[in-house]
Amino acid sequence: MLGTREKHPLSATRQRNAGTPLDLDWVMGAHINRSAVERRVETLPKRRAVKKDWQAAWLLRAVTCIDLTTLAGDDTPGRIRRLCAKARQPMRPDMLSRLGLDGQQVTVGAVCVYANRVKDAVEALRGTSIPVASVAAGFPAGQTPMAQRIGEIEQAIEAGAREIDIVISRDHVLTGDWAALYDEIRQFRATCGDSVHMKSILATGDLGTLKQVFQASLVAMMAGSDFIKTSTGKEAVNATLEVSLVMTRAIREYLARTGFTVGFKPAGGINTAKQTLAWQALMKEELGEEWLMPDLFRIGASSLLTDLERQLYHYLTGHYAARHHMPMG
Repeated sequence: MLGTREKHPLSATRQRNAGTPLDLDWVMGAHINRSAVERRVETLPKRRAVKKDWQAAWLLRAVTCIDLTTLAGDDTPGRIRRLCAKARQPMRPDMLSRLGLDGQQVTVGAVCVYANRVKDAVEALRGTSIPVASVAAGFPAGQTPMAQRIGEIEQAIEAGAREIDIVISRDHVLTGDWAALYDEIRQFRATCGDSVHMKSILATGDLGTLKQVFQASLVAMMAGSDFIKTSTGKEAVNATLEVSLVMTRAIREYLARTGFTVGFKPAGGINTAKQTLAWQALMKEELGEEWLMPDLFRIGASSLLTDLERQLYHYLTGHYAARHHMPMG
């Protein structure tokens, strides 16, 4: 049903997005039909029903695409170690055995923490291929001075982070200063260097319109983002299928024009298996099966894993386990 993971999920076998010069004609020429977006999203769960064995396979794949996240003020080294233990073994061994995966390595896509907790996560994941991702660059609001934002990226990388989730300055989008947004993200990408992958968080709940979401997506990719991500999880409105559709269409258009492949990460408020299946269907229909894999699709979540595990338990046994029967439940 699912093979082992033998390499870093953001594989070097695919050409990395190098970015392009800022094309303001492309950005300013963007047009979004909101009614069409809403109609498309409304039909998605109805048209793509995944059942039984296929549903179990999709849910198991979703486990491998999770960026298992804790971004709390009371995070401690002990909490990070516990989270990393779950990242190493997200599924109970007896369940893996019944799914035909006995002895195979199944892990989450990454562990995502604050820069100050990266060292703890790196130590807890030593000996695995699971990367540590760190939020940085003024997370979550992006309202700190530029030198401080770059310093956060440098600190996280020095501590061992292999992925950086940066936040953009929303005011550049809201005022239409696309050159400033491009220059900002280019600086972040340069700080990440050649070996650390960068996800750009657009904080779509803070942006004014779906058109601005599309434009910000284009600029972030032109500036060299490896992934574009919906939300910090701290906005009033986080990941929605509407903004996700707009962002995936931007990824598709960028690929067609430049030949560069960019990943997608919805984050914030995704906590059930049913929701996850809708996002997976969106990826498959809009971008193709390649975007069902962790090198191009991640889900930022903290509580989702427990529900995925419970749904897979139901598939195997015909009944639901209590949450406390699942580690970290």
